[in-house]
Amino acid sequence: MKDGLVARATAAASSIAEGLGLQVSKAVVIQNSNTLALRLLPCDAFARTALVGQEVAALEVRVAKSLAAVKAPIASLDPRVEPRVYERDGFAVTFWSHYAPATDPGSPGEYADALYRLHAAMRGIEIEAPHFTERIAAAERLLTHPLETPALADNDRHLLLDTLHAAREAIHGHVNADQLLHGEPHPGNLLGTPEGPLFIDFETCCRGPIEFDVAHVPDEVSVHYPGVDQALLQQCRGLVLAMVATWRWDVRDEFPNGRRHADQILGLLRDGPPWPALGALSTE
Repeated sequence: MKDGLVARATAAASSIAEGLGLQVSKAVVIQNSNTLALRLLPCDAFARTALVGQEVAALEVRVAKSLAAVKAPIASLDPRVEPRVYERDGFAVTFWSHYAPATDPGSPGEYADALYRLHAAMRGIEIEAPHFTERIAAAERLLTHPLETPALADNDRHLLLDTLHAAREAIHGHVNADQLLHGEPHPGNLLGTPEGPLFIDFETCCRGPIEFDVAHVPDEVSVHYPGVDQALLQQCRGLVLAMVATWRWDVRDEFPNGRRHADQILGLLRDGPPWPALGALSTE
């Protein structure tokens, strides 16, 4: 979120919280990318704030409510307020429980087990979500509209398009069953808590093969996930790398150090397979 909007978004989230009976005297920015994440004090609520029309917070709330009902390993919505999307001053705000970080962040095996249990829970709920191929199509549209990705060199544009196309075709030949997925279960969307690893950020939920999710986690985690199709996982890793690199070149992208991250991925794609896991890459 651009600097000029941060103060307005913070004020909107704080005002809504106070109107709901939560005491707010301070708001701490936890993360600022396309969505602003705030810790509100002293009520200790976690607020996710985005411009109305640039978020899918309603989907995130529906998914979180359904998963909480089946005890999935996820961060919960704040139980002190009605679980829904609140709007004020052009911002959409949702409220979540804040978790104190665990002294032990957990092992790769615990990470893999949490993702496995999340997928099992997701198979048991009925939520309409886009197919992961719609995200491929969205990335391709960005690449075929240079005005939306003006800083991307032509040779890199072709590399990304070729990678997306090749991965789509290869994955289509491997997929036997789709299910609801987190969409981006990388380490940045996992909290280490005293309750164990908990997933956050369900705005990216989609349907597809579990290998699409596993492609986001580090290698040392994926080896603990049972029943993975290794050939499909490798194709999904290349696909995920190409999509993430594409989003970082979008003129509207606000991911911290996004262009540096994109250049790192482009270098990997030029080198060719085997592809590393997205979760193994540095975003610093």
